[in-house]
Amino acid sequence: MMPIAPAVLAALPQAIGRPYYAEWSNDGGATWQRCGLVAGSASVTADRTAETRYTGSADVVGVSEGRDGVNSIATNVRLRQGVQLPRQDPIWFPAGRYTVTRTRRNRSGSIALELDGLEDDLRSASLPVARTVGPGQAKDLVEELVAEALPGVPVAWRSGIDASTQVPQIVATDDRWAILSSGTDSTGTNTGIAAALAGELWVDARGVVTVGPVPTLDDPAVWRIGRGLGGALVEPQPEQAREGLANLWVVSGDGGDGSPAVGPAFAWDDDPNSITYAGPDPVGDPLAPQRLGLNGVRLRVQKYASPLITSYGQALEVAQAKLADSLGVQASLSFTSVCNPALEAGDLVEVETAPGMWERHIIDSLSYTLGAASMSCKTRTSTRRVT
Repeated sequence: MMPIAPAVLAALPQAIGRPYYAEWSNDGGATWQRCGLVAGSASVTADRTAETRYTGSADVVGVSEGRDGVNSIATNVRLRQGVQLPRQDPIWFPAGRYTVTRTRRNRSGSIALELDGLEDDLRSASLPVARTVGPGQAKDLVEELVAEALPGVPVAWRSGIDASTQVPQIVATDDRWAILSSGTDSTGTNTGIAAALAGELWVDARGVVTVGPVPTLDDPAVWRIGRGLGGALVEPQPEQAREGLANLWVVSGDGGDGSPAVGPAFAWDDDPNSITYAGPDPVGDPLAPQRLGLNGVRLRVQKYASPLITSYGQALEVAQAKLADSLGVQASLSFTSVCNPALEAGDLVEVETAPGMWERHIIDSLSYTLGAASMSCKTRTSTRRVT
């Protein structure tokens, strides 16, 4: 979650206003100009399961189109959402930095903008010619690849990611995003630097390219969303699905250059109280569930291999991260809450799903309209057996 004072977080339901504004730039963010927004027209969605985390739309006024105005070639837009509490100045929060992908002149004279996060520019900036990347520290390689496509845009490294990890040489074809994030090359080989660090790469609400760890249900909760919090939680809608579920990950590294392969390293759901329990040792003792009468155990195995994984410890970290990211998809929750503009996709929250019943959920996506008092969230958690 973005920085927010505890007193402000607690007072969100008592906000007396939700001011907002937009600004645009055609020089890569060196200078910004404010523009008006049609009331109720600006919407924001943050989705950590999508390659472009922040997307949005807005109808702007007081600005022209074309080379010297907003256009779909060079224009970036920043949105800001404020919280107005009694007897205080507005407190402002970033609501995304975007590249304009489409413009349309409305009959009213406003200009409708379709907005995508800066990941869209990273993906569009394919490498002009095939080349080798590295060897070198992950920090240096990532920041160089980002700077080539997004001059002046900083890269942030969150706690839990070792930016000094040595990355071996990568033979790159043309896909810059595949090298940076979690993609594959033309041969199907996994090349993502962030994925090999047991992390993920995205552009945050400030417009900063960020490398951080995969969120887990063991992370500290940043917000408790209770039914009695001024009506903060409305209409929770739980659902379950097994799409994307895996309870055993097998991760290895092989550079394909004749050097010894790394791993495989294994990570599985070893919690007997979990509905996705994989057994005490599905690798070394696969018949244990039958012997112990655990007839409900089912394995769902996924494998991942990358030449960027160069040690067993690194392979184990990647396996544990992928397990954490694939265990919680079978139980999700949709709810509407008071709008918290500091909340980010990937945050862990505690939600009162029934009177006195609290569950830990990871925010997978959130959406809101600038100026509105509420927001919609979709989450996931692990289902537990009832004993």
